[in-house]
Amino acid sequence: MDQQLEDSIAIDAPLARVWELVSDVRRMAEWSPQVTSTRIAEGAELGEGTAFTNRNRHGELEWTTHARIVRFTPEEEIAFRIEENWAVWSFHLAPDGPDGPDGPDGAGTRLTQRRATPDGISELSRELTEGFLGGMDTFTASLRDGMRQTLAGIKAAAEA
Repeated sequence: MDQQLEDSIAIDAPLARVWELVSDVRRMAEWSPQVTSTRIAEGAELGEGTAFTNRNRHGELEWTTHARIVRFTPEEEIAFRIEENWAVWSFHLAPDGPDGPDGPDGAGTRLTQRRATPDGISELSRELTEGFLGGMDTFTASLRDGMRQTLAGIKAAAEA
């Protein structure tokens, strides 16, 4: 059962600038309220197939997740799958301007963040969410809020 969460934001910065930020997963802790650090293997290049770990925090709880980039299309999309819960997180970039994507300006970017669960959510993740993270509804609300904070942080960095 796919439970997709999605939010987007208009950013007054070109695609290349926004891509520079979101394509480097090591920077996620700068914007995400849940991710405290991201590490890739020394010498590894970012691209499809790159594995990395995230250190996460929710209240007093801390845990590590393992991820792999499953889609990497420059200036268009980056997506990664979390091994522990099977969720696929992604950022999609599209041209955007004051009059929409085909407007006269067109110098902006529409950034959309998604969390999809095309294979459902792992039983382990369900049990931990119910037992330690306040239950699925509460944690999903927290994820939605975190997406808004992440997008706002990326917007601020891109427009600075």
